[in-house]
Formats: sequence, C-alpha cells, structure tokens
Amino acid sequence: MNTNVLALASGLSDHDLLTRLLALAGKEREATVELIAHLAALESRPSVYAAKGYGSLFAYCVEVLRLSEDATCNRIAAARACRRFPAMFAALAAGEVSLTSVRMLSPHLTDENWQAVLARAGGRSRGEIEALVAELAPRPDVPSSVRKLPTVAVPALTPHPAPAPPVNGMNATTVVASESAPTNRVPLPLPARRPVIEATSPERYRVQFTIGKESHDKLRRLQTLLRREIPDGDPAAIVDRALTLLLERVERKKLAASAKPRPAPPIRPGTDTQDWRTIPNSRDIPNAVRRASWRRDGGQCGFVSADGHRCTERTFLEFHHVIPYAKGGRATVDNISLRCRRHNQYEAELVFGSRPPTRRQEEPSTRPRPFGGLPAEARSLPPTA
Repeated sequence: MNTNVLALASGLSDHDLLTRLLALAGKEREATVELIAHLAALESRPSVYAAKGYGSLFAYCVEVLRLSEDATCNRIAAARACRRFPAMFAALAAGEVSLTSVRMLSPHLTDENWQAVLARAGGRSRGEIEALVAELAPRPDVPSSVRKLPTVAVPALTPHPAPAPPVNGMNATTVVASESAPTNRVPLPLPARRPVIEATSPERYRVQFTIGKESHDKLRRLQTLLRREIPDGDPAAIVDRALTLLLERVERKKLAASAKPRPAPPIRPGTDTQDWRTIPNSRDIPNAVRRASWRRDGGQCGFVSADGHRCTERTFLEFHHVIPYAKGGRATVDNISLRCRRHNQYEAELVFGSRPPTRRQEEPSTRPRPFGGLPAEARSLPPTA
C-alpha cells in the first residue's frame, strides 16, 4: 500500500479533491456490496468456515477478515436481508440506504411491505429510520412515573481545590466551591446505559449495570451481615464472593466438579486399567471424563483445522465423541472433546453426511432475532457445557 496517500491527497486541487472523494465513496459502496454478497454465500455454506476452524460466521469475519465487531454485525445483518430481498444490493450500491438502515429495518420487512419501506427509507437519517421503525412496529406508551432526579452542585467559575482523596478504598470525586461562591442545584437526568465491562488498567475492570429494588435490598443486607469481614462494605468484594459461590454451584451441575472427586471404579474386579474395548457402549459420559475433558480443552472448542487453527468459541459447548458413538466410540477421556455447536455438527456431517435442509435452515434471516437482529455470536453470554 502507498504510505504517502496523505501527501497525494493534499496535493490535489479543490475540484480534484472533491471529485476524487465522490469516486472513492462510490468504490467503497461497490466493494461493500460485493463483500456482503460473498458473506451471504458463505453463510449458506457453514462447513467452509467450520473447516478452517471457526465456529461462526461472526468469528470468521472478526478474526480472518479483520472487521470490527460492529462492522461485522452490520454486514451480516445486511447479507441476510439482501438474501431475502436482492433489490437491496442496488440500493446499497447507490447509497440510497446505509448498512445501519438495513440492519434496523430488516426485522420488520415482509414480502408485502419491503418495496414500500425501502422507497421510504431512501436518503433518510438515522433518526428518521428510527421513526419509520416505530411506525412499522409501534410499542406501547411508557408508563407514567414521577421520580426524584439526582442533583449536582454547580459552583461559580472560581478556582477549585484538588479532588478529595479516596475514602474507605473507594474513589470519590467531590466538587468543592469557594465559600463565597453561589451554588445552584441543577437536576441532571441519568442517561440509560447498557451493562458495561471494560478494562481500566492491567487486570482491573470496571463493571456497570442496573439492579432492581430486591437486588439492592439483598446487597444492603449483605453489607450489614459481612461488616466484620468487609468493613467498608465494598460491593466489588461482595460480588466477587457471590460469583465464586455461583461458579462452584454451576460447575457442580454442568461439569460434575467436586473438591474431592471419587476415582473412577475399575471396569472389572481386579483390573486397574480402563481398556476402551471393555467399557460398556453407552452415551452417558462419566463425571470424571467430563471434568478431565473440560480441563484438557480449557473450556474452549477443541476443533483444529487442517492448517492448525483452533476454534476460539467458548459458548454453547458440547461434549463430542471423536470416534462417533454410532461407530463404537466410547466415553473415555481420549475420545471425548469439547466442540462448539457448529463444529459438532460439521464433524458429524463429515462422517454421516449432511442432513436435508429444513425451512429454518434455508431461511435463517426470517427467524426473529433479539437485540435488533444482531447475530447471537455478537452477544456476550456465559460459557455453558
């Protein structure tokens, strides 16, 4: 790539610069439409990216195509919408609608209304598209409520002292005004925010979410009961304890985890080795095998492609028979491995052939999708077994 592109662009005349920008924007739209068409074709052949070691089209776009997560969500949603209504390719190429508009409108398009909706969406801003979506799928009125808004002291424009130091190990920022400066109390509405988990420093994370009154009352009770162990009542310490207990409970249920697991009994009296040929052929996977397989694979899909890439999926994992159960495979540690849903299905198709497609598989874009039509792979979900 020419690294001197800025110098070349800076050397253009005003007229040539504007002309060049129009041409580049058109080429970008054409390339985007071509990319979307190829993604639509790739989604209809899941075994292609599965063979490369990727458990979803989302993972392939992020890790191989180097698209951002937001760009991937928009392009996958647009690819599904264009598969249903191919006329959208021309609208995207002409710049009549954007990828964001297509993603917002796609859950509400039908065979009867798509032409009229697409015509109305042409050249509209995001706010106008939101109004169009509200017209297509009206929601009930928000219940009336009266609540006290938080207030903040707004001092006069005078020099402020430095912020107060942390209190009880918790960061506290205080705005202090001059004694003689007037102070106004201004109500500030709190904007609605999605749950946030972000890194703030090495091995430190900020977590932000909203809880209801019952959860709030439980937290206050825990702060009171744990005052000896956690004198400052730090919610982070309480949540850490709660997560530890919940994780132990879930692992006991999902993985049969135990602090003192019982050793696997011998197959026959007087036998201290487990020969897979002597193990009864059962689909049931012993708890010891589940634990060992999960630890060996590190809670991650164990599929490795021919070129050495290992799948990175950690959600919706399943215990997979390397030698299929129908082919005599036993439930041993060597024969049980973790697989994501895509690779579990992919390896089954390699052995038994592909299943006849169902209507649900043929038309994935017609399925109702939460979160505004985003693919399930884009959501952050806890790992399950």
